[in-house]
Formats: sequence, C-alpha cells, structure tokens
Amino acid sequence: MAGRGKLGVIAGGGALPLRIVEGCTRRGEGVCVIRLAGCADAALTAFPGEDCGLGEAGRIIEALRREGCERVVLAGLVRRPNFKSLRLDWRGAALLPRVVAAAARGDGALLDLLVAELAAEGFRVVGAQEALDELAAPAGVMGAYAPSADDLADMRKAAALIAALGPFDAGQGAVVAGGLVLAVEAAEGTDAMLARCASAPVPQGAARSARGVLVKRPKPGQDRRIDMPTVGIETVRRAHAAGLAGIAVEADGALVIDAAETIAEADRLGLFLYGFDPEETHAP
Repeated sequence: MAGRGKLGVIAGGGALPLRIVEGCTRRGEGVCVIRLAGCADAALTAFPGEDCGLGEAGRIIEALRREGCERVVLAGLVRRPNFKSLRLDWRGAALLPRVVAAAARGDGALLDLLVAELAAEGFRVVGAQEALDELAAPAGVMGAYAPSADDLADMRKAAALIAALGPFDAGQGAVVAGGLVLAVEAAEGTDAMLARCASAPVPQGAARSARGVLVKRPKPGQDRRIDMPTVGIETVRRAHAAGLAGIAVEADGALVIDAAETIAEADRLGLFLYGFDPEETHAP
C-alpha cells in the first residue's frame, strides 16, 4: 500500500519474518530487513537490508533510519544471548545494564524494553498482523473438521489456564484432554511441549478416547505487537503426532503462517483448526 512508508523488519528465526517480507514485497511496499546474526533465515539475504548482531543496537537504528523506515516489526525467534560474550557497539553497551535487568524479569519485560527503545527513536512499532493482515487467525472453523462439545470444553479449560498463568510470564500454549491438563508451554516452546505430550503415558483418570486440544492465545495484557502466538504446518504435524484432536487459537490473537497450506495439512491429518472468540472461553 502506497503512503505507509518503508517497513523495517527485525528478523529472528523461523518462517514468520520471511512471510512478512514476501507479503509486503508482493504488495509493492518497501522493506529493510535487519537479519539478526545466528537467527535469521538465509533466504532473507535476497531482500534489501543488513546483517546485525544482537548487541549492535546503534547499527540497527542507523540502518533503519538510513533506509527511511517509519514502521518497524519484530518477528521471529530469538534465543536469549550469553550477555558475557555478546558483541556490543557503543549503543548496545549503553543499553546492556537495562537489558540484563529486564531479562531477569522475563522475556515479556525484555521485549517491552526493546519496543520502548525503538519508539523513543521515533519508529512506530507494529505487530506482524498489522504488517501483513492475512496472518491474523480468523474466527470459526478453518478447515473440514469442527471441534466437538468435549473438544470445546477442553479448549475453555486450556484457555483459562493460559490466562491464569499470564502473570508468571509462562507460555502461550496448553494442552487439555478429557478435562485433564496434559501440558503447559514453558520456556521450551510449543514444539517441545507437543513432543512431551506425544511421549507421555495416558494420565490416570483420563478416558483413552479423549484426544485433547492444543490452545494458543496471548497472555493477559500482552502487547500484541510482539511475540504473538503462532501456528503453522509443523504445529499441525506435531499435534497429530501427539494424538490430539485439533488446535484452537484466539481469533485475531494468534498468527497462522501459510494458512492455506496449514489448513490443508490439518484436513489431511483429520485435525480441526478453530479460531475462538475470547467470550467463548467462559463456561456455558
């Protein structure tokens, strides 16, 4: 869209940054990709931008300014660095004490600090779903399969659990089967959580017919410009390997990467994909 100004993409790992850049390029929007060393997909080198280290805050800001970026999106996975060995430029060194202090309070505080610093430099930080609206999870049934009444009950319990754990900076995912909590996402991420579910024995008291539901939603009060819960083809495959009935995400509160392909894979494997309204998570 003309008139929106060039988009700066601070790119971590995974498919999300590349999808944003490809989508903006298709629409004729200019981009400047800050490829974070050791994180960003090599395919991003095909687009205008610069390779920067995590500690090179000054270089990142200089590149965004030089390219005339008005908006900036933070996208992709970034592993927390070893602060003792992190290579810093002068601005990174000046920020380091605050970064370390924020990191001690959790990933949420660290991301909030990064957003505040970019805003202080005059950039408008936007969410991935604003940069590319097709990423936002739609409401309702997305594919050929719909959740059952039992699945919806499991969904409500998992959604309530994520909300309750929000103040503890826990993850954005949980799995519930037959009313029993099978897993809660922690620092290891969704893929590792689903791997735990796949290898775990059936909990005592759980009906063997209960397959379970993966729920992904934002934490209460989360800044939706950063670290939005995300699902994609690999999530579907891992949920299937874990024996789950399907995946439920908060509509407009999660991202679906490669939506058409993800829905097709869910249909092929017999899983439902469902976007729920937050009001649906209350007990009927």
